[in-house]
Amino acid sequence: MATTNPRVQVTVDRELAEALAGVPRPGSKSKLIRDLALRGAQAEHEDREREEEAIQYLIALADGAVDDIDFDALREVHAERERSV
Repeated sequence: MATTNPRVQVTVDRELAEALAGVPRPGSKSKLIRDLALRGAQAEHEDREREEEAIQYLIALADGAVDDIDFDALREVHAERERSV
């Protein structure tokens, strides 16, 4: 089908074929691959956002700007673990 959008060639190797075989397809294989690519891109975006949030939290923790961690309680937990080993 003619389109003005660029196309991408994807080789359906054994691994991809096995993955696609386990997904019910109401439409064409091309539509399924497109839908999965969009979902995968969204998941990657969300992973990067969570990673950035985690980095910012650790920076704030290192800077002393986080006060929601009870380090005394953590020391007690660690000491208890050491005693039980």
